Amino acid sequence: MTHPDYRVGTWKADPVHSEIAFSVRHLMLSNVRGRFTRYDVTINTGEDMSESSITTTIELASIDTGNQPRDEHLRSADYLDVQHHSVMSYRSTGIRRDGDGWVVDGELTLHGITRSVSLTSQVNGFAADPFGGRRAGFSATAKISRREFGIGAALPLDGGGVAVGDTVAISLEIEAVLQQ
Repeated sequence: MTHPDYRVGTWKADPVHSEIAFSVRHLMLSNVRGRFTRYDVTINTGEDMSESSITTTIELASIDTGNQPRDEHLRSADYLDVQHHSVMSYRSTGIRRDGDGWVVDGELTLHGITRSVSLTSQVNGFAADPFGGRRAGFSATAKISRREFGIGAALPLDGGGVAVGDTVAISLEIEAVLQQ
């Protein structure tokens, strides 16, 4: 990485300036969006960006779609089953250049099942903050199949399609702080 403010070290996501969000098709008509409000993201940057690593733990009970009854249903055994599977975790296994961006290959563990998931990523920059610290910005996206993780039934609709789509789009906007 050739950025004047790039630093080797351990970075932690600032939850006030970061977001882990998702969207999924509902009734084959629209996308329902939500986010997780409690998580830990650690990024260890190496001498070269490809030598870096990422670990993430997300508290599934922190799901927030803006609708309390829906959130409670998503926490239930019908979907996330937070009573038995309280966290989702991601661990990178490699980082590689892809054009102007990066691909983070890794393992996502959700609902007791681990699958390979690649994140299409961008490094948004590195900078000093007004308080004497250092910050970095990262964006990433991925799509997963909820059924591959054993989540939720495919409830068919009379006219075709399903009530809740299988593909879940994930987006991460991470502003991380260099740890001292």
